[in-house]
Amino acid sequence: MADHNFDVVILGGGSGGYAAALRSAQLGKSVALIEKDKLGGTCLHRGCIPTKALLHSAEVADVVKESAAYGIESAFGSINMPVVNKYRDGIIDRLYKGLSGLVASKAITLVQGEGRMVGPKTIQVNGDNYTGANLVLASGSYSRSLPGLEIGGRVLTSEHALQLDFVPGKVIVLGGGVIGVEFASIWKSFGAEVTIIEGLNHLVPNEDESISKGLERAFRKRGIDFKLGVRFSGVEQHANGVIVSLENGEKLEAEIMLVAVGRGPNTAGLGYEENGVAMDRGYVLTNERLQTSVPGVFAAGDIVPGLQLAHRGFQQGIFIAEEIAGLNPVAIDETGIPKVTYCEPEVASVGLSEAKAAEQYGAENISTYEYNLGGNGKSQILGTAGFIKLVRRNNGPVIGVHMIGSRVGEQIGEAQLIVNWEAYPEDVATLVHAHPTMNEAIGEAHLALAGKPLHAHA
Repeated sequence: MADHNFDVVILGGGSGGYAAALRSAQLGKSVALIEKDKLGGTCLHRGCIPTKALLHSAEVADVVKESAAYGIESAFGSINMPVVNKYRDGIIDRLYKGLSGLVASKAITLVQGEGRMVGPKTIQVNGDNYTGANLVLASGSYSRSLPGLEIGGRVLTSEHALQLDFVPGKVIVLGGGVIGVEFASIWKSFGAEVTIIEGLNHLVPNEDESISKGLERAFRKRGIDFKLGVRFSGVEQHANGVIVSLENGEKLEAEIMLVAVGRGPNTAGLGYEENGVAMDRGYVLTNERLQTSVPGVFAAGDIVPGLQLAHRGFQQGIFIAEEIAGLNPVAIDETGIPKVTYCEPEVASVGLSEAKAAEQYGAENISTYEYNLGGNGKSQILGTAGFIKLVRRNNGPVIGVHMIGSRVGEQIGEAQLIVNWEAYPEDVATLVHAHPTMNEAIGEAHLALAGKPLHAHA
């Protein structure tokens, strides 16, 4: 057994861990980064990147099917899943090589192996101890199931679904959150019959209610079936498929069932609690400066209660590195973190929903405005429908931007600047938005909220 000492020891090489490693090395710290699998974590290998690659293939399939409407004569053949998967894996491989090269070029000791906390500042890997003046816990998350629901066979999680080499004829998606609606969207574009089961009353229930309703309308139009406000009670597997039972007595049949009921913190058996780290239901508790209950031990990413987003973990990793280096960075405002759901149509939001804003400031102290993309030239050209909803404090700044429509995820950059820099609609109304772009819709929405609607039917 050997002992190794560093300024910073990081457990987990996903978005939070590798960002903390790169920034710490940049700030002159000696760094050990411990990863049992591959650098990049879930996001790069089993999450954001592979699903978005499949969603792009799905978009291409839809474009080919609809090409006649744009004057392009083409015939849609079939989905060649092995080639789709090869395209996806090529993207992952290039990004992985780039990230590995970046980490190798810095003063970072990459330790391959399963780490476990064995002391207040020590992680043990393959029998060796890595002790840091500071410790960063960034062990990520796993696909949850429901109590008593066994994963296996024709009952899959997103990790398994990504590895399918065929398009199922009929799919049941258990869970109408981000992962569920993205896979439902992919499979529908690929030609599957899809039914989503969601126990709450809306799809993407964490979004503003009007956005959820907009997605439900769009999915209905696409022929994606969904059952809301009804709970799953069980599943039976047979040779050719599954029979899913709901609590209302209904039974549904499909080839496979995707379990997309959220992600849980990957902390079991890692020694956190035994070494004094305060936890709650598997999550690591931190203060706003991401410090745990153990001095000098920080946590980042999906194990910290809050939004489970790669870009949140990445920003937290940078924050922790700067905190350790004594730079006193500004605490991350969770309500200012943008969210994107990449189904078709896309959903993107930042800040407070109308309901949350009313709760926080009083319904009489806020105003909202919805700008329909029907008035936007580029949206018409692309053939997308949807809207942008703004929430503002009366005589105050914009505190929420909520969007639905093709490619609206690409508009979230300006939206998050508006919310995080506390811009008034009047401030944004004076900015020039290029024509014709979808981005103009943000300008038009703010013009309307500032009291001078031009391309809007007030």
